[in-house]
Amino acid sequence: MYMSADLSSTVSMSSVMIVDDHPLYSDALAATLTHIFENCQIHRAGSLLETLALLDEGIEPDLILLDLKLPDVTGISSFEELTVRLSGARILVISSLASPELVRSLLERGAMGFLPKESSAKTLNHAISEIAAGRRYVPPEYRDAKDEEPEQGDVLCSVFGVNPQLAQLTPQQKRILKLICTGNPNKQIAYELSLAEATVKAHITALLRRLGVRNRTQAAVLVEQLAARSGGPEIQAFLKN
Repeated sequence: MYMSADLSSTVSMSSVMIVDDHPLYSDALAATLTHIFENCQIHRAGSLLETLALLDEGIEPDLILLDLKLPDVTGISSFEELTVRLSGARILVISSLASPELVRSLLERGAMGFLPKESSAKTLNHAISEIAAGRRYVPPEYRDAKDEEPEQGDVLCSVFGVNPQLAQLTPQQKRILKLICTGNPNKQIAYELSLAEATVKAHITALLRRLGVRNRTQAAVLVEQLAARSGGPEIQAFLKN
């Protein structure tokens, strides 16, 4: 990764966790993040076990930069473990090996983006800026034809972009909030999204905390109030569909 000394601080994050078992690459990421963010705590782990230990200490990162190839996991098991354990976190997957199919699978499971390991520091900065704004980031070469068509997830990003609290939700949390607003119980949400009910409960707990509300009813009321306040056609369509 090429390091740029004059990256501007375009977004704000108080805590970022780097999960990568290659010390040199981890050092490069940490140095780049230092230029992007001011007063940001950067935590580092070289395995899933070390990552979970940091979480046990009470660390709740705003963003996780995750290398899929860790010494104590196979496939995307580390990503799946973190989405359950820390459902409110935004995860940017960084990997040297990937395919459009794998990237799509990660996005469907709640990843905020994917970045090839050979990407420049400028690209990293852009990816993080997109994620901080509530949008997902995928390089053009890892998109397939379906990515060019408007998807429900993209519509939701537009809907939730009108409010900072809503914009910080992960794609999976946005899908769950939509189902909450249409009156679906946890069991039905789990069925609709092919998730375990315990995973749905974890996502709901995280999204309620991020929205600053206590229960599902208050979350639905918040979305309705935003619709009434702004009269935005996107939010009205979101509530009806």
